[in-house]
Amino acid sequence: MSQPTSAWQTIIGLEIHAQLNTKSKLFSAAANRFGDEPNTNITVVCTGQPGTLPVLNKEAVRKAVQFGCAIEGKVATYSKFDRKSYFYPDSPRNFQITQFDEPIVIGGRIVAEVDGEEMTFGVTRVHLEDDAGMLKHFSNFAGVDYNRAGVPLIEIVSDPCIHSPKEAVAYCMAVKAILEYINASDCNMEEGSLRVDANVSVRPYGEPGLRNRSEIKNMNSFSFMEMALEYEIRRQIKEYSRKKDVPHEQVISQATYRWDTEKKELILMRRKEDAEDYRYFPEPDLAPIILTESYIDEIRRALPELPLQRERRYVNQLGLSAHSAFVITSEKILADYFEDALKYCTNARSLCNWLIGEFAARLKDTGKNIVQLGIPPEHIGSLVSMIEKGTITGRIAKAIADDMMMHPGKDPQLIVSENSDYSPVHDQAEIELLVEKVLLENTQSIEDYLAGREKAFAFLVGQVMKLSRGKAAPEVVNALLHKKIDARSGKERQI
Repeated sequence: MSQPTSAWQTIIGLEIHAQLNTKSKLFSAAANRFGDEPNTNITVVCTGQPGTLPVLNKEAVRKAVQFGCAIEGKVATYSKFDRKSYFYPDSPRNFQITQFDEPIVIGGRIVAEVDGEEMTFGVTRVHLEDDAGMLKHFSNFAGVDYNRAGVPLIEIVSDPCIHSPKEAVAYCMAVKAILEYINASDCNMEEGSLRVDANVSVRPYGEPGLRNRSEIKNMNSFSFMEMALEYEIRRQIKEYSRKKDVPHEQVISQATYRWDTEKKELILMRRKEDAEDYRYFPEPDLAPIILTESYIDEIRRALPELPLQRERRYVNQLGLSAHSAFVITSEKILADYFEDALKYCTNARSLCNWLIGEFAARLKDTGKNIVQLGIPPEHIGSLVSMIEKGTITGRIAKAIADDMMMHPGKDPQLIVSENSDYSPVHDQAEIELLVEKVLLENTQSIEDYLAGREKAFAFLVGQVMKLSRGKAAPEVVNALLHKKIDARSGKERQI
């Protein structure tokens, strides 16, 4: 699908479902815990037994209020629960308890970085609801695990203000970071703690109103989400372009899809239901949630440093670029690790580059982050500190990093002491021979540097480092090159 998209505007609205990390479920005392044996964390409430009554989890309410305060939304002093009727094996009651017309949070904003630019996205609403069970398909039968039934969720509904898959990913990353920083959810996408539904439509630029949308359900990976959105955007544009004479409402019909990760295509699940199909009505077994302004203010005042605040602190106080600060603060566990490592070195920018560059690249195919790998933060700080002090060169540091990956608990200083190849050459006489050789073979680069081209000098440094196999001390190389080039240029002027 290579249909051009420049004439078309994409409209995306996202619904993020985040499981709250409370100890018990939203309306019962059953444990809210992942990974236990099927159908062990259940009560008569979870399985919808006749005559059972739900009892609201106050901690889930508190975490929803925390999130509302964190995104600067209006936390409602009055909200209520509703029944959303649908019939499916994973819903034991045949309805979900959710919030329809009076949610706990109204409005809000999410600030995210897209291609180096800070963007603000509107949030329509945030509401509380309970999760469904989980269908498990086997070779010749299917089963239902109700351990997840009743787990507390907040559903975060964005405005239809997102215009590209990249923006969608940045928005989701920012939401995930906020949830982690306030400790509302573990956001483990592989375990289903964070799932995303997307509503997608396209229209010609300048056209008022919205066209029919497609819904893509239950995406639990940002990379898959980006692929699914790209696929659907191109599909819709192709269909509209192919059927120019057909009324647009007849070209794309509202429907729900899922992303097939193996086939890399969208699979139709059902034609889209409208709100009336769910037959919403007020939940008769639960009283409304009544909050005081003092309760909301107390939670607002107790908020921890949020990712946007930390990001701006890193830019203003540590000198990180906006992009680097966004990347490293997007995961709280990484930002905390960075701060711990910073206690052992002074160059924050270099430390950040090693974490999100060198080590991230080495970890890319492992499925782990640096914390899970088990490298202590002080070892990363020590590695960067050794580079700064000239104890090792950048090239040697990369080799040491490879060793640290293989032996996560080993101190880089010990690694250096055990390997003679990791000791940089400071001997001026030895390096001088290499410098003379490089200057002799690169006279044009000398002329280019003297003519004001700084890159030519960097090239000469690189050639010396190459000859020394990365072991020459950079400060000695720089000093010798300057000295010898100045001496040569002075002789030429005398002649």
